[in-house]
Amino acid sequence: EFAAANDLEQETTILDENDSEASVIKFVNQIIREALQERATDIHIEPLEDDLQVRYRIDGVLRNIPVPPRIKLFQASLISRIKIMAHLDIAERRLPQDGRINLEFEGRPIDVRIATIPSVTGESISLRLLGQQRFDFAQMGLSETHEASVRNLLALPNGIVLITGPTGSGKSTTLYTFLASLNTKDRRIVTIEDPVENKIPGVVQIAVKPEINLTFAAGLRSILRGDPNVVMVGEMRDVETTEIAIRAALTGHLVFSTLHTNDAIGGITRLVDMGIEPFLVGSSVRAFIAQRLVRVLCPWCCEPAQYSEQYLKDIGIPLEKAKTAHRAVGCDRCRQTGYQGRRAIFEICIVTPLLQEMITAKATNAALKEAAKSQGMRNLRDDGWEKVAEGTTTIEEVLRVT
Repeated sequence: EFAAANDLEQETTILDENDSEASVIKFVNQIIREALQERATDIHIEPLEDDLQVRYRIDGVLRNIPVPPRIKLFQASLISRIKIMAHLDIAERRLPQDGRINLEFEGRPIDVRIATIPSVTGESISLRLLGQQRFDFAQMGLSETHEASVRNLLALPNGIVLITGPTGSGKSTTLYTFLASLNTKDRRIVTIEDPVENKIPGVVQIAVKPEINLTFAAGLRSILRGDPNVVMVGEMRDVETTEIAIRAALTGHLVFSTLHTNDAIGGITRLVDMGIEPFLVGSSVRAFIAQRLVRVLCPWCCEPAQYSEQYLKDIGIPLEKAKTAHRAVGCDRCRQTGYQGRRAIFEICIVTPLLQEMITAKATNAALKEAAKSQGMRNLRDDGWEKVAEGTTTIEEVLRVT
């Protein structure tokens, strides 16, 4: 079904009460297939009081999709069908359940993570579609300066590189892209993740299983006994994991991980707030990279944009960068959104000797920010303005995510 999905036209399923099983199977296959064709990252099937809504998350934005009439009658069958595909207990409707489905689409393996949530109007079910990305350094959209900084970081023999940002800001994709570019025959790369979102051939990937005490900390300890060159820890969740990662960096390993902070300098504060000694942060972390995802303008319908000089001054974009700004319009090719795809904007704070001293001396966030700027750090919004000047995205998108 899915292997041949690219040859199939998008269709509308008529749910037939006389042959409900076959039509429900067809409808579930159809929404997964359409979501993959539309490059959606998530599908949400949500029961309302007297209806059932299906939504796709495309380029970070939720969009309702048309559903057959009287779909509410098939609510239980739809949820049960997905539970069967994910090997979940179809009789358990009171507790949340997690599962997975493995599919093939256009010759690529797709991993679908399933999460059910019992709500007052019935079970809601979310499907996360993983395995669609290509981890290509050229696709990251790094500016020349940022690319040079990142290549220098990837060439380091040891130290920690931390990617920061809120959920859904593309941190995992950046980590996987870094690992894919380091993945050579002379390096042993081992990861511990929750969950393993994408498989990289040649990389040893471990999934955390807290129920059997395989936590980030326990997994990381065993990884370090296995002679790795490069280690990736899905997230610095607690002091124990962070301390082991720092020890690993100080004993000759290159470590990559993520933190949930709003900007690069916030990463320093987060580690210190966790209880990590400032001198250890300064001596082990090589860089903090903050990022966000902006939607890319649809090349078929975007138009040059005009803004008042006062508005441009108020938002802080240099006037020469706004000269080539475009606006989103919307056409059939981009589903009337004006955008197609996403690209990351970055803020890269390299821990220079000056910053190392300041971190150890417990300098304030404001002082660290000023010092980082004086050492060449460009903040997220400034990188966003570069993308506006190139015609990649819009002023509105940069303001939305920064």
